[in-house]
Amino acid sequence: MRPEGLKRWFPPLDWRRGYGSATLASDLLAAVIVTIMLIPQSLAYALLAGLPPEAGLYASIVPILIYAVFGTSRVLAVGPVAVVSLMTAATIGQVAEAGTAGYAVAALSLAFLSGAMLVLMGVLRLGFLANFLSHPVTSGFISASGLLIAASQIGPLSGLRAEGHSLVDQLVSLVRQITGINLPTLVIGLASLGFLFWVRRGLKPMLQRVGLAPRPADMLAKTGPVLAIAASTLAVWGLSLDQAGVAVVGAVPQSLPPFTLPSFDLTLLRELLLPAALISLIGFVESISVGQTLAAKRRQRIDPDQELVALGAANLGASFTGGFPVTGGFARSVVNFEAGAATPAAGAFTAFGLAMAALFLTPLIAFLPKATLAATIVVAVLSLVDLSILKRSWAYSRADFAAVAATMAVTLGAGVEAGVSAGVLLSLALHLYRTSRPHVAEVGLVPGTEHFRNINRFSVETDPAVLSLRIDESLYFANTRYLEDLILARVSGDTAVRHVILMCSAVNEIDLSALETLESLDQRLRDMDVSLHLSEVKGPVMDRLRRTKFLDHLSGEVFVSQFEGWCKLTQRCASADLRQHAQR
Repeated sequence: MRPEGLKRWFPPLDWRRGYGSATLASDLLAAVIVTIMLIPQSLAYALLAGLPPEAGLYASIVPILIYAVFGTSRVLAVGPVAVVSLMTAATIGQVAEAGTAGYAVAALSLAFLSGAMLVLMGVLRLGFLANFLSHPVTSGFISASGLLIAASQIGPLSGLRAEGHSLVDQLVSLVRQITGINLPTLVIGLASLGFLFWVRRGLKPMLQRVGLAPRPADMLAKTGPVLAIAASTLAVWGLSLDQAGVAVVGAVPQSLPPFTLPSFDLTLLRELLLPAALISLIGFVESISVGQTLAAKRRQRIDPDQELVALGAANLGASFTGGFPVTGGFARSVVNFEAGAATPAAGAFTAFGLAMAALFLTPLIAFLPKATLAATIVVAVLSLVDLSILKRSWAYSRADFAAVAATMAVTLGAGVEAGVSAGVLLSLALHLYRTSRPHVAEVGLVPGTEHFRNINRFSVETDPAVLSLRIDESLYFANTRYLEDLILARVSGDTAVRHVILMCSAVNEIDLSALETLESLDQRLRDMDVSLHLSEVKGPVMDRLRRTKFLDHLSGEVFVSQFEGWCKLTQRCASADLRQHAQR
């Protein structure tokens, strides 16, 4: 294999060059900060997925190491994330009971399936498939999932148990249990929430007012969840609040990630196949979005197909080391970026820090109240909620608004699996709807120029015998019938028309169905004593047309430019104009 090929599959061969002491120092600092942030997040997201807290640590160690080997982003931090954890809980809850060995095995199997799918997609270079999930729909789904996750944490915050996978089910179950609220749990939960919200907005300005520089102040503000965990754990331990009904994490094993095996039972794998595909798609979209955004800030680039391989390998690693599905996280990746991470080695150092935490710090969290972890989740996921997308989409496009609103409604009303399925289908339906009715403009010549513009928007010259139409979309099976009907209706209503020129400057492809429709259209226009012409056909499209007999039987001509066709068919241009145009 050539060195270029090796670098594609193993990006460290590229970024290791020039790795010096300054880069090492930057990566180590970023790793320390991200490790501090990840410890509470990992524990919280494991509980959100319905798994024991140590599963969160395990899912944050080996996957990060694997991504450092295969990933192309310099700063992406891989591990459990809120939306994927919620989807994991919703999926596995249908095939196994929480707290059982079968539940943990199902989580491993889900990670295995997701990883295998991602790797296969990467090898086949199918990264473009993520484009079929539009950004507005994705934003609507993530916002609705954030609200759903926040609602699911009302139970742990108050000592109740939220049941169901939809917002309505969860709220109804909480109302029915309202008399069972545990007061100490509620106090801890609300205090943690208030403190974490204040830390997010108020700690950094306070530290700056006392003289700390902006960057150190920002980094210290990121340690807020650790402070909340330490204070609430000490309170529970010192006041024996666990004896008063406050739910705590309990004993967590002091160990590195164990070797585990997913289940290869075909019945279970079939049940997990579709959810694994949806988790893979959502995880990849979230990861590639944050990865590309952060890479652009440093004028770097990432390879979507290689990212599929890296994320897939990370999930496979999680399935064999006691974890559950993982992806690139927005919040931790941004922190990694802002902390100065220069290479994926920062992720490897983060994995080492988490491994040390799993070995030596777990006894300290036995009295950690689950209400504090719930508060950590709520504060993290509410940053994902962007309801302004409804206002923006309404102002810009009613179709986009309908897709976003429907995705949010399905997610909140029927759960995340139905929501993401609806999002994918709505994205595809929206694309088909838009392209099935392409914009077709009747154009005329702007006086004194060679430019053609819409007759309804500009003052232009037209000729009653020549109908010039600009097609603003590629032609394929779903839209050619619409185009044919539009042209025939226009020509049938105007007996003066003798020529139709289709301006194809925006047509990037003509599929076989569209070609057959053009052949039919040409024949029907010929029967009306009207000639069909094409202009400004792009090279690749022309190459395909030349491989058929369409051009041989075309009633009209193919012009290099719309101006050339206009001049020849209308006889309005002076010969000097045509000579000058031909020289350009």
